[in-house]
Amino acid sequence: MERIWLDSYPAGVPHDIDLSDYDSLVALLDEAFGKYADRTAYVGFGVALTFRELDVRSRAFAAWLQSLGLRKGDRVALMMPNVLQYPIALAGVLRAGLVVVNVNPLYTARELEHQLRDSGARAIVILENFAATLEQVLDQTSVETIVVTGMGDMLGAVKGLLVNTVVRHLKKMVPAFNLPGAVRFREAVARGASAQFSAPALTLDDLALLQYTGGTTGVSKGAALSHRNILANVLQSEVWMQPALNNPRRPLAEGTQLVTVCALPLYHIFALTICALLGMRTGGLNLLVPNPRDLAALVKEIKPYRVNLFPAVNTLYNALLNHEGFRQLDFSGLVGSNGGGMAVQQATAQKWLDLTGCPICEGYGLSETSPSAICNPTDTDAFSGTIGLPLPSTDIAILDDEGHPVPQGERGEISIRGPQVMTGYWQRADETARVMTPDGFFKSGDIGIMDERGYVRIVDRKKDMILVSGFNVYPNEIEQVVSMHPGVLEVAAIGVPDDKTGEAVKVFVVRKDPSLTEQALFDFCASQLTGYKKPRHIEFRTELPKSNVGKILRRELRAGAG
Repeated sequence: MERIWLDSYPAGVPHDIDLSDYDSLVALLDEAFGKYADRTAYVGFGVALTFRELDVRSRAFAAWLQSLGLRKGDRVALMMPNVLQYPIALAGVLRAGLVVVNVNPLYTARELEHQLRDSGARAIVILENFAATLEQVLDQTSVETIVVTGMGDMLGAVKGLLVNTVVRHLKKMVPAFNLPGAVRFREAVARGASAQFSAPALTLDDLALLQYTGGTTGVSKGAALSHRNILANVLQSEVWMQPALNNPRRPLAEGTQLVTVCALPLYHIFALTICALLGMRTGGLNLLVPNPRDLAALVKEIKPYRVNLFPAVNTLYNALLNHEGFRQLDFSGLVGSNGGGMAVQQATAQKWLDLTGCPICEGYGLSETSPSAICNPTDTDAFSGTIGLPLPSTDIAILDDEGHPVPQGERGEISIRGPQVMTGYWQRADETARVMTPDGFFKSGDIGIMDERGYVRIVDRKKDMILVSGFNVYPNEIEQVVSMHPGVLEVAAIGVPDDKTGEAVKVFVVRKDPSLTEQALFDFCASQLTGYKKPRHIEFRTELPKSNVGKILRRELRAGAG
């Protein structure tokens, strides 16, 4: 196929990337640990973790995992927010030849059970704040080894009254739990320091990560991402970033260590690749923000630093623009603001540019593409209103319902082929076949248009997916949960516009019990669904629109709500 977008590439960006220097993602990590040993890699709660410390501790954790009898290809779940333990565990699991299974810490017991059972995870590293949820479902899973850690664990080596006060405060926030046999993270690392580590033979084809997503249908599935997939996307992102780093309008001093604000959750593929792994590749410093909703804490964390890179979703950019403390920060070092996860609104982009002098560079990707597939040039000086150009080594086809390319300028399904595209959905060949074309394109479920320059614009969604703050929400799951309430007869879920989250979930309910109230249903959903999935709006109706075969017509509900 003709890559018409290559003529629009910024000067110096290669058309393709070369993976031949590495036989696995671990080789890239090992290189970074040696090359940048004395640099600080991560900062969390004001505590620094150097590349050398990350190397030593992750190697010890890998040795401990191997000592348990875990073998190459076994899955290990990581259920933590952005704390220093996460990059140590991430690197340790990968170095042991095991597979990372990222888990949203805010999952309910039902959601957690599904992911652990489906992945077949044999071990889990979990923040103690969420251990009570694991306790509820442990017997229904394959988990044999539990590693528990606390928000204050990495602060323990730091002396001082203030730090000790913080640790005690964090401990008070932990619900009671009982997980017999669980090992503390610091103890596991200490044991591993005296255990033998055996570097496994890894190839680019080996599985590195199961990233769970609804995909283009409603059942939560693990996107199987190989070492090649993740490595490729790190290198694609690195070369695509170069024009921003060499932009004469926003010059950086030679030898600058890039400082990235990591406010996006590391269990989300966007932050995992663009913050954690790209940061390690470039020897950068990641400022870990555990709770981006706490804007005051976010501002306090990043204030001492001259920030260079700020990846975020539209909702976070917008919230920060309205926070006075953030508006007072120094943005003179900011050279890259990468917007992804959800559509960037033009009003937000303009306000961000006015405040920081750095345009938001919008991109596009999915869990199935590791995630980045399309992005605006990073030396842009204006908001384009598009999602940009295909990345190096990436082909984009705009396909009709029969899988044929549409004429240029016409709408069709955005489909992606490249080294970052997943190997398939974990143990779901049927679901994989639905989204992959015979010639290797992944069908995204989003409808777009490519112009004559190769820029892509999203115009619609093929499926009924709802996008809340960059997270996929699937009506089938919401409807299934709401329908479990004994007072509900029928339910349909749609997405409606929301100023804060882009979209919010709205459910239409036909009551079985006339006394059922909105509050009762809100409370029920809160016990079954994590925060971003919970309905924000409930509308009771006497009946729902249906087709002649009885299928509820969501499109009619959307039309009425719009």
